[in-house]
Amino acid sequence: MNIQKQAAKPRINSAFKQLMSVHWIASACYLVLFVVGTFMAQLPREFPIRGPLYDFHKSVGVLAMALLTWRILVLLRVWWKKYTKRWPKFTKEWYQTFALHASLYFFMWAVPVTGFLLSNSFKSNNVKFFGIVLPDMFPQNSAMVEVGRSLHFWLSYTFLAFVILHIIAQKKVVRANWRRLTNFVQTRMPKSQKVE
Repeated sequence: MNIQKQAAKPRINSAFKQLMSVHWIASACYLVLFVVGTFMAQLPREFPIRGPLYDFHKSVGVLAMALLTWRILVLLRVWWKKYTKRWPKFTKEWYQTFALHASLYFFMWAVPVTGFLLSNSFKSNNVKFFGIVLPDMFPQNSAMVEVGRSLHFWLSYTFLAFVILHIIAQKKVVRANWRRLTNFVQTRMPKSQKVE
């Protein structure tokens, strides 16, 4: 009996794949946060869906922070496996990439935290995770409302600028993913019948 060795397959739940999965889920969360946040801030106070939109925005912010924590733990695992075998080449490109990613991680943390500051300063116990009231991170303090609002606004738009820089830096990956998406859509679309 001839036994053939099968080619070693990469593990489906490898740390890198987990990191990329969290990357795309977190990206979707931050996109939702930015779009909903921009929209709800323009609504008049008496608008009926304004309150539920704020609750939804805060819930997605809490989810984004939980994903960020998971992402950092997985990233540390990836770095440990990678850099215990071989140190990186400390080139100019490596430093640029590291600085950009470190900035992105800072903003992924700072934007939700300033949202907590704004919410908690305005009113105690008003941050909920899909209906579950969360403990305050900051004490209620009306003097900090404007500080929280300004920080949340400016950090959000600065974060968006860094996300755009990240997309430009990863243009090859963006193009490859766009091709995959268009190919997927084209294969799923029903073929039009030929008119004879």
